[in-house]
Amino acid sequence: MKQRLRGMTRALLPAALGLILAACENKVTRENYDKLAIGMEYSKVVELLGQPENCQSVVSVKSCVWGKDPKTISVQFMGEKILFYSNTGL
Repeated sequence: MKQRLRGMTRALLPAALGLILAACENKVTRENYDKLAIGMEYSKVVELLGQPENCQSVVSVKSCVWGKDPKTISVQFMGEKILFYSNTGL
């Protein structure tokens, strides 16, 4: 029984690692940045880039950052739609 369990573990481990690595895929790329557009909804940006590293709201503008130095995408939203966006290192 223990040998069978070890065999199953060895067979499933590479698949599990592959899923973990796929989930960690870096979405902060020039290709994804080029898909952004003024007026795009926040939910669509999250679908494209994943959850932001950080968001701050001032008055009615929400500023969010994806990625970490040296590669980041910054997006400012007004009313849940892109008002302005920029990047560093892409």
